[in-house]
Amino acid sequence: QVHLVESGGASVQAGGSLRLSCAASGYTSGSYCMGWFRQAPGKEREAIAFIDSHGVNSYADSVKGRFTISQDNAKNTLYLQMNSVKPEDTAMYYCAALWSDGGYCLSNDMEDFKYWGQGTQVTVSS
Repeated sequence: QVHLVESGGASVQAGGSLRLSCAASGYTSGSYCMGWFRQAPGKEREAIAFIDSHGVNSYADSVKGRFTISQDNAKNTLYLQMNSVKPEDTAMYYCAALWSDGGYCLSNDMEDFKYWGQGTQVTVSS
C-alpha cells in the first residue's frame, strides 16, 4: 500500500519561496508517475506538475517558470519548489501517485491517481 505524507506548507508573502515535500512509502520508485495537485477554496482540484520515474516533468501554465518538481529516489521523496509565489497560489497542495508500467506519466487526470496524501496548506498574502 502506497502511503504519501506532504509537509512544508506555510504562510508566505507574495514573491517569496516555499518548498513542499512528499514522503512516500510502500512503493517501488521506478514504477510511478508522481504529481502535485492543488485545490483552492470553492474551486476544483487542479493538476500543476508531474514527474515520471525517468525525470521527465511537465507543468500547468499557471505555474510554469515558477515551480519546479523534483524527486529524490534514494529518499523516496517528491518535492515542489515554489518561487515567486502569488496570492492565487493559495490552496491545499496534494501529492499523488499513479502506478505506470515503466514509470511514465500516461495521464494527468486526477481520477487515474489512486494514491493521495492528506495535503498541506499554502497561504500567500499580498
